[in-house]
Amino acid sequence: MALHFLDGEIDNARPEEAAFHVIPVPLETSVSYGSGTSEGPAAVINASTQLEVWNGTSTPAENGIHTTPPIDCGGPISKVLDRIEDAVCYAVECEALPVVLGGEHTVTLGALRALRQHRRFGIVQFDAHADLRNTYEGSPYSHACVMRRAMDDLGLPLFQIGVRAMCKEESDYRKANEVPHLDARELFLKGVPRQILPPDFPDNIYISFDVDGLDPSVIRATGTPVPGGLSWQTAISLLESVVKGKKLIGVDLVELAPAAGDHASDFAAAQLAYILMGLGNTAD
Repeated sequence: MALHFLDGEIDNARPEEAAFHVIPVPLETSVSYGSGTSEGPAAVINASTQLEVWNGTSTPAENGIHTTPPIDCGGPISKVLDRIEDAVCYAVECEALPVVLGGEHTVTLGALRALRQHRRFGIVQFDAHADLRNTYEGSPYSHACVMRRAMDDLGLPLFQIGVRAMCKEESDYRKANEVPHLDARELFLKGVPRQILPPDFPDNIYISFDVDGLDPSVIRATGTPVPGGLSWQTAISLLESVVKGKKLIGVDLVELAPAAGDHASDFAAAQLAYILMGLGNTAD
């Protein structure tokens, strides 16, 4: 029998009684460097069995966590996105916070499509990369295009944190569309500002956290690790700041590519997923 999040500490709550739906999506179709993201969701769930139920500030698990079966990632990417969308819509129907575990970053698009049906919101993206290419390696649904699809196809506002690697096309697009951002270099030079999100950013927010947004000293097990990333404590401070006064309506954690013997990366990803659930308890 497959493990569920925090297996051994809590039961897998009934979906209609859970505050959180953990949705594993082992998608790996467009990775462009290191491979292994299809193993990411299972590694996070397995590592979660070693977490403390109290995360240091709260106990999200006491409100119930339901872990769904892994999303079927076979067939055309359009069908996979439909399945993700259905799972997230069901979480919304259950009044639960969807917690999508990737898999490559493309999985985010399915979640965004589902939530876009219900309300207006903005995306806060933690990432080493901008993911604003229109196509990559012939596909508009590459992991490198997910935020371009969110903006162009869904009309969602975006705020980027931790970016430190992007192409000229992405830089030009970001300037032309005035995408607000707090890049890794600026954070290093100036520290975390008192106010992060623009005053007119939506009250409802979705957090998309690519683990390569963190420095490789924190999580090395990812397809494209980029030096100069966020420290653990800086990332947590940023997360706490962006949810203050906002309503968190969904989260994802993507691009973990587990490596043999690197338990630290898996555990850090699991801890981050649980911290994100805690933010969902307190965001509004």
